Amino acid sequence: MGDEALISDAEFRLSMRHLAGAVSVITVGDGQDRTGFTATSVSSFSAEPPSVIVSVNRASSSWPALERYGCFCVNVLAADQQHVAQSFAGINGRRGADRYDGARWYRLRTGAAALENALTVLDCELETAFHHHSHAILIGHIRAIEIRQGIGPLLYWRGGYHELPMDVDRDGLAKPLRQ
Repeated sequence: MGDEALISDAEFRLSMRHLAGAVSVITVGDGQDRTGFTATSVSSFSAEPPSVIVSVNRASSSWPALERYGCFCVNVLAADQQHVAQSFAGINGRRGADRYDGARWYRLRTGAAALENALTVLDCELETAFHHHSHAILIGHIRAIEIRQGIGPLLYWRGGYHELPMDVDRDGLAKPLRQ
């Protein structure tokens, strides 16, 4: 029996809830074939060329659309967009194109849906996808970027949404470690 058997699914999930993360909505598809999901598993990958990493469960309804369309948009949510996060998380049973209701969308270079007034939008071409167990690790080559100023991010931590205030002094966020 390997060490991984000693760690329960519940323990792992509880541990991961302690990682604070920016909330993003990943959009893919077109028309009634649109879908997407809420993610905190987005990370910068490379500046040359500009690329990001996104993880997606291959059992999700978004995975076939990602394979089919070959592009996606990372919409990093602003503090005032929790309703979008909940919609794309499937709250109230929303699926597919219904997840886009209640927000305004437009298109950038790849044609994937970009959220109006998102904190930042990264329009990506799917460069590659690595399969590992239940998930795919996507590398998206960024083709267009838009940035919104003057508002803080929507964060997810310990199972809930939080706002990082814009007026917090950097020194007030955390105490420095003593040498």
